[in-house]
Amino acid sequence: MSMYSEECLKTFLRDQEKLFDEPVAETLEEAEAFLEDCMAVIVDSIDEVREYFEEEGVDVDGMTPDELEEASEVFALPDGKYLIVEG
Repeated sequence: MSMYSEECLKTFLRDQEKLFDEPVAETLEEAEAFLEDCMAVIVDSIDEVREYFEEEGVDVDGMTPDELEEASEVFALPDGKYLIVEG
């Protein structure tokens, strides 16, 4: 069973050009394989996005929640969670 929901995969397919200059996937299956390969993670809140970046050593001090949500690696999902993809 995939850790990525269909809505998550569709969101990534729709918005992937936010992070990449050209599409890296064209189908749900390709999106799932890509996200698995780059070990993309899903977190429950914008606070967890901040925690994730801090654990990865990214300087997010002073960034507002809106700025975090607009980061190219962050994809807001329809269910209120966030997909983080490191390109």
